[in-house]
Amino acid sequence: MDKTNHTAPAAAPAVSPARRRPALIAVAAATLLAGLAYGTYWAVVLRHHESTDNAYVQAPVVQITPQVSGTVLAVLADDTDLVKAGAPLVRLDPSDAKVALERAEAQLAQTVREVRTLYANNGALAATIGLREAEVERMQAEVARASDDVQRRRPLALTGAVGGEEMKHAESTLAGARSALAAAQAALAAAREQAASNRALTEGTSVEKHPNVERAAAAVREAWLTLQRMELPAPVNGQVAKRSVQVGQRVAAGTPLMTVIPLDQVWVEANFKEVQLRQMRIGQPVRLTADLYGSKVEYDGRVAGLGAGTGAAFALLPAQNATGNWIKVVQRVPVRVELDAKQLAEHPLRVGLSMEATVDVAPQGGAPLVGAAVTRSTTTNAFEPAAAGADERVRQIIAANLGRSTSAAAPRAAARNGDVRLGGGVALARLVH
Repeated sequence: MDKTNHTAPAAAPAVSPARRRPALIAVAAATLLAGLAYGTYWAVVLRHHESTDNAYVQAPVVQITPQVSGTVLAVLADDTDLVKAGAPLVRLDPSDAKVALERAEAQLAQTVREVRTLYANNGALAATIGLREAEVERMQAEVARASDDVQRRRPLALTGAVGGEEMKHAESTLAGARSALAAAQAALAAAREQAASNRALTEGTSVEKHPNVERAAAAVREAWLTLQRMELPAPVNGQVAKRSVQVGQRVAAGTPLMTVIPLDQVWVEANFKEVQLRQMRIGQPVRLTADLYGSKVEYDGRVAGLGAGTGAAFALLPAQNATGNWIKVVQRVPVRVELDAKQLAEHPLRVGLSMEATVDVAPQGGAPLVGAAVTRSTTTNAFEPAAAGADERVRQIIAANLGRSTSAAAPRAAARNGDVRLGGGVALARLVH
C-alpha cells in the first residue's frame, strides 16, 4: 500500500495594524469625501428638482360627429392621414336635404308675396275708407234735404195746402235717408277697423323684416344648413385616428365617426406625488425626455397648471377610504407641462407616449399651482361659410319675389320712369305710407 505524503500549506504572513491603518484611513476619507460631494450636490442641485417617470403625452382629441343623420356616401380620410382644417372628411347623402331646401325656398317665396299683398291692401283699404266717407257725406246731404222737405211741408199741412199723403211720403223719405246714413256710417266704421287691422300687420316693419317673412327665412336657413352639413369638414389641422365609419352606413346625429388629433397642440401630463408639489409654481422650467427618442433628445417645457384632483378621485370606481381595511397610498396629481413648439416640430410626439419630467423648483416667482388661473381656448372657422351662404340665399329669394332687380341701377331707373308696379320698391313705399 502506497503512502502519500501531504505537505501542509505555509501560513500567510500576518499584516500588522500599522500597515492597515493608512488603507482604512484612505477608504474612510474617500467615503467621507463622496458623502460630502453628494451632500453638496444634493444641497445645490438635487433638492431643487422634482422628477417623475409617470408622465405621458396628451393632446386634444377632436371627435368628428355628424350634426344631422344620413347615409354615408364617401369617406375621404383614413387613419394616419394628415388633414387641414376645412378639408372634407365624410360625405352624407344630400337627397332629402335638397328636397327640404326646395320646399322651404318655395314657402319663403309664397310668404313674401303674401306679405306684399298685406302692404298693398293698405292702399286698397284707404281707398275704401275714402269711398265710405263720400257715401256718408252723400247720405248726410240726403238726410238734410229730406229734413228740409218735411219742415217746409209741416206748416202747409196744418193749413191744408199740402195733403196728408204727401206729408207722409216726405216723412218716409226722411226716415229712409236717416237709415241709409246709419248704414253708411256703419260701413265706414267697418272699413276703418279693417284698415287698422291690416296696418297692425304691416306698420313698423318692412316686407323683408316682417315676422312671417323672417319665420320662412329661418326655415330656409335651417334647410340650407342641413344640406351643407351633409359634408363633414375637419375642424382643426391634425392626424386622423380611430376611424370607424364605413361607406353605406346609416349614421345618426352625434355618432362618433373618427377623431382628429392636432399634434402641434400636445402637452405632457406629469403625475407627481403629492409631497413633490410643495415648491412647484406656474412657469417653472421643466426638462423632459421621451422614451421614443431616448435621453439624447431633450424638450424644454414649463409648468402650466395643476389638475383639480388626483387620479383616484376621478376613477371609474373611486376608492372607498371609509372602509375598515384601509392602507394609506401616496396620491399623484397631474401637472400640465407645455412644450416648446419649435422642439416639438423637430421631434414630433404622439398621444400616450411615455416621458420623464424633471421640474426645477428653484424659481419661486410664479403663482402657486392651486391659485393659478390660466385661460385657454380653441376655435375653428370650418363651419362659418355655410351660415353666410344661407343668408345670401335668403336675400336672393326675397329680392326676387319683391319684384326688385338685383342690380343697383334697376331701382333708380324704375324711379325715373315712374314705375308704379305693385312689386316696385318705390311704388310699394308710396303705397305703405
